[in-house]
Amino acid sequence: MASSIGAHLGGQIMALDFERGHLLLSEAWPDRSTDPAAGPVMAGGPVEIRRGERFAVSRRVAVMPIRGILTPDSEVLERYFGWATYQGIEGACAEIAANEDVSAAVLDVNSPGGMVMGLEGAAQAVAELAAIKPVHVLVNPMAASAAYFIASQASDITMIPGSELGSIGTMRSSVWPVKPDNWGDQWGVHLSSHARAKNPNPTSETGLAEIQRSLDEAEAAFLDAVATGRGLDRAGLPKHLSVTDDEADGGAMYRTDQALARNLADGVETRAAFYERVLSAYAGQPGATGARALSASARARLALAISNT
Repeated sequence: MASSIGAHLGGQIMALDFERGHLLLSEAWPDRSTDPAAGPVMAGGPVEIRRGERFAVSRRVAVMPIRGILTPDSEVLERYFGWATYQGIEGACAEIAANEDVSAAVLDVNSPGGMVMGLEGAAQAVAELAAIKPVHVLVNPMAASAAYFIASQASDITMIPGSELGSIGTMRSSVWPVKPDNWGDQWGVHLSSHARAKNPNPTSETGLAEIQRSLDEAEAAFLDAVATGRGLDRAGLPKHLSVTDDEADGGAMYRTDQALARNLADGVETRAAFYERVLSAYAGQPGATGARALSASARARLALAISNT
């Protein structure tokens, strides 16, 4: 019997909204002896992106889908499901930055998040691309946790009606043997004298403290990135994101009105209207040489259009 994707990723520190990602996690790990399913990764819009492609270009705009459970470099999940990987995002950003026939990029996001390992590199790649060419995010319809970490580094974020974003924070599942199994065998985990943090015991105070330390360290990097990318006050960000008066009650998903009120997004627009606006703004632009960016007048038109949505 094939194991699930969730079983393969268990024990990792995750930036994931489990409630919204559990169906994907319950999918069987792909059987590499079979061929991937046919059909595009993204269709029904201005571009069609086939399996094996990480982005496609239409009217001088590179469109990159960010789909599925995000991992550092899982070729299997990318090939069989069309899910994004952090190395794939980094590589695509580098290609888009160097392509003089591309004036801007769109990240079309529908992901519940993924692993923390490798996440910062992908987010940094988006930030570096946005420094030289506009990067527009469309939340279509979900940018949760790791996916929002990446999206927050873009030039602007637009949500389709009914979409959600957020789940800012980290999580980890733990397993530890506590009694014999069904066959009477007692399993054990044994660590060398100076490697207690290698596999913390979640049933002990010291183990729980180490797990909490690693989670909080990853969360701090997440909050740093969101504060920088969205221009928010870092010190007050936990309280700003909380759904109660207690700053510990963060990690929620926000619908469009809540996301806009917290400055986690910039506008709400249908998918069709978003693509028409963005692609029209860049169509016919000169090659992305010199500053390798859009003219100031076109930037102003885009900013005005977003503010009016």
